[in-house]
Amino acid sequence: MTPFEAVAEPARRALLDALVDGPRAVGALCAATGLSQPNTSRHLRILRETGIVACTADGQRRLYELRPERLLELDRWLTPYRALWRSSLDALERHLDEGS
Repeated sequence: MTPFEAVAEPARRALLDALVDGPRAVGALCAATGLSQPNTSRHLRILRETGIVACTADGQRRLYELRPERLLELDRWLTPYRALWRSSLDALERHLDEGS
């Protein structure tokens, strides 16, 4: 599965959002996303297999951590679209300035 396919699922994006602030255990991810433990584990497995998250043992707990370098492929793909968004926002800003 590619990073694109992995982040296409809203539940996996919610898990990534929950991991932005740092490593978390499965229970904390369940609480943050509202997903059941089995669903959380299933989606984490997919993210781990894709390399977007890493898992480390902390005693009995497993901590999951975001590996942002695996999202660089997505970032590179979005680059030309950012230019389009910027030009649209620049045009809006000019329009608003002219109306003042």
